[in-house]
Amino acid sequence: MFTAMRLMRCTLVLLAVGAIAASQPSAGRAAAADCPNGGTVRMGVEPFEAVPQLTPVYDQIGAAISANLGCKVEIYITQTYNAEIEAMRNGKLEFGEFGPLGYVLANKVATAQVIATWATADGTPTTYYASIVVPKGSPIAALKDVAGHTFAYSDPASTSGHLFPAYALKKAGIDPDNGVKAFYAGSHTASFEALRNKKVDAGELNSPTIALVTKLGEYTPDQYVTLWKSTPIPNDAFAVRGDLTPAFRQRLLAALLAVDFSKINDPNNVLKGLGQRITQQQDASYDLIRDMTATLNLDLTTLH
Repeated sequence: MFTAMRLMRCTLVLLAVGAIAASQPSAGRAAAADCPNGGTVRMGVEPFEAVPQLTPVYDQIGAAISANLGCKVEIYITQTYNAEIEAMRNGKLEFGEFGPLGYVLANKVATAQVIATWATADGTPTTYYASIVVPKGSPIAALKDVAGHTFAYSDPASTSGHLFPAYALKKAGIDPDNGVKAFYAGSHTASFEALRNKKVDAGELNSPTIALVTKLGEYTPDQYVTLWKSTPIPNDAFAVRGDLTPAFRQRLLAALLAVDFSKINDPNNVLKGLGQRITQQQDASYDLIRDMTATLNLDLTTLH
């Protein structure tokens, strides 16, 4: 049975790598009076790609939010998806960017409330998809044939890197925990590398990762066979801690909506496939994720 036990095994600590990005309010402008936590807003970021690639991009995003908000913004890129959830639960983050499953978990155990998500240039919330693939030439011809083979997931709390593939395997009659030889790569790109280097027989591959590795010249569709592809998944949630005031939430939302991503230097294309701007989002958009956790018997209340 797919349970929250795998989620609880993740180390619930913030990653201490490099310097913490501390973005100051614009020069000459005093911090706004309602800035929480003594004037500092701490933003968590899930480790959806390698930390050294995410850090310089989110340093810039934090600086842009700080300039718009009038509060100092510190960026914390966490070691695991669950570390971000635990940090908010313990009052160490004011808001964060969570994957869809991470948001549902954070909403359940850490009072997180979504306010925004990624969007297209015209403000339409973006979606993405999960897939299960094998290298070209694999003897695995159908999803049911994955049983007993090595399989790359990204992270236990990843939506497209675990939840959706696990759901697909279960629908195909395969125990997603014990019916495959599961390997947790740690990130989507690491999962792709395991597939590309044939370290595993099959694995997850989501659309943002496909966009990224295509841009890097490391992927062409004819190198892989897609055994399964998901329905559209709502994109990441920008969520605030539930005890922040409604007035501050609105100011933070306005600051997020005002970030000009055309000015963000992203040399490794880590944002590719997410969206071009940020738009407002509602909690009900993630009900699909809640339904799937129920199908997989994932008890969210057991997360500690």
